[in-house]
Amino acid sequence: MQKEAQRAAYLIMQGFDKSFRWFSRVTLGAQTLFEKGDWQGMQNAVRERIAIYEQSLADVVAQLFSLPPESRQSLAFWRCLKEAYLLQLNGHPQSELAETYYNSIVGRIFKHTQINDELLFLQPSMCFLPGKDRHKVVFSFDTQTTVRTLIESLFACYRFGIPYENWERDVQRLDEALRQRLSHSQLASVTDVDVLKPIFFRGKAAYIIGRIQMPDETLPFVVALQTNDCQEIYVDALLTDRRDLSVVFGFARAYFMVDAQYPAEMVAFLHELIPNKKLFELYLSIGFHKHGKTAFYRDYLQHLATSDDNFELAPGIKGLVMAVFYLPSYGVVFKVIRDKFAESKRITREHVKKCYKMVKMSDRVGRMADTHEYVNFQLPKTRVSQALLDELTSTCQSSITIDDDTITIHHLYIEKRLTPLNLFLDNEKDEDKQRAAIQDLGTCIKQIAMANIFPGDMLHKNFGITKHGRVVFYDYDEICLMHERHFRELPKDDPYAMDTLSVGPTDVFPEQFEHFILTKKVWKEMLKEEHSDLFSATYWKGLQQSIQQGANPHFCPFNPKMRFRRDE
Repeated sequence: MQKEAQRAAYLIMQGFDKSFRWFSRVTLGAQTLFEKGDWQGMQNAVRERIAIYEQSLADVVAQLFSLPPESRQSLAFWRCLKEAYLLQLNGHPQSELAETYYNSIVGRIFKHTQINDELLFLQPSMCFLPGKDRHKVVFSFDTQTTVRTLIESLFACYRFGIPYENWERDVQRLDEALRQRLSHSQLASVTDVDVLKPIFFRGKAAYIIGRIQMPDETLPFVVALQTNDCQEIYVDALLTDRRDLSVVFGFARAYFMVDAQYPAEMVAFLHELIPNKKLFELYLSIGFHKHGKTAFYRDYLQHLATSDDNFELAPGIKGLVMAVFYLPSYGVVFKVIRDKFAESKRITREHVKKCYKMVKMSDRVGRMADTHEYVNFQLPKTRVSQALLDELTSTCQSSITIDDDTITIHHLYIEKRLTPLNLFLDNEKDEDKQRAAIQDLGTCIKQIAMANIFPGDMLHKNFGITKHGRVVFYDYDEICLMHERHFRELPKDDPYAMDTLSVGPTDVFPEQFEHFILTKKVWKEMLKEEHSDLFSATYWKGLQQSIQQGANPHFCPFNPKMRFRRDE
């Protein structure tokens, strides 16, 4: 048994290392795609990278099933396997990711019915202390020099295969911007400047991320880069506000393409810059979505142990497809697909899963909440309110199992918790804030469509608003690609035409949107102030044509006012 366990541990680690090399190879290709301006290639690479994990798991699980059945059926074998695998984790630069990979393998073999620390790494096998490998992930610069020399030294560390549009101008802008944000005395007191070695790529932009340390404070910074139509690089902005950094690393954006050979060290550094982000959010943002789920689950278990509030039905209008609940002291919502849908929802359970997967594989452009799928997720029964228990047992019976102590949900999604837009508008008395949210709702719908996704059900209850006032879509059961809809105008001249109008299953009449996106007339008028084109079939047909022609707009992830004014 010992030899079989060691062989199995070797196969799993070999599978992880192979998948991580594949993941890294795709990631490293992002710089070439950026330099070529191959934005479609960048999106394809993001999708390929997400798919790598499942393909790798399938290969390794198939290999493990070649082991003798008597070994696979013995719990003693799996305990021995974990011990053998643990020895291989010692000193591994991606040990935390390798733990998650192991969990995924064992979870798949046991169909996620054995969720315990005896067989899995429910908790980390070792304590990570940041700093040991810090020199491997950051550049450190001499601070006993001028600001300009520091900037030049920084950029000398990053090599691109294409030229800068105007190097002198960009250095000057960065010099001036930094001097505006730090006083002379602050600049004189700088002790360290540390910058992450890898460049962060996403969409049409690249980001250099670091920090300036002074005795009493630390200034994080992000240098945002873009390319022009001639494929020349220019500096787009210098960000030094943690709120801007938080939005750049937001939960509604695609994962960064960044070469993280020492992910724990990189995440620790990022967490020092953006302490309001949880570690699992940062792992997610740099593309390790499976380990992000593991880190979330560990955070969830820790929160359960240190809190005493109950799981409750989420506030707002009940969904027709999902039962949604939350833990008031925790910042996520839990979504379970109902057993039956209302007659107005002519979709299936598999269709809903397909839609959620589509969002995972798409560029969410800062407007669609990331979702994380879990199997056999457990809730302590004593912490579940009676109202929630009644809702789950009456509408989601096929998705749950209840025993004396635990409610096991066989399939659920987890999302960041937002304030539902309908509740925000009902409770907000400031008309200017209402108007800002409603106009951002219009922008949200347009940007999702520009990203080649038709939102489908655009009732304002299906959108949320972040603490930064940004509107985000989070209900995906009716989404589709833009070309899958036929946008039509309502007949206008013939008063009897509506009675005989033939409507196909893919037909959409944008003129009708105003009747259901928002409920109150005053809100509808606010939306029309900037977004009246949303109610025109011509607008939507134009978007379809633009997408078909390969348009790939850039969605700025920070306040556009922070962008440098370009000298055209």
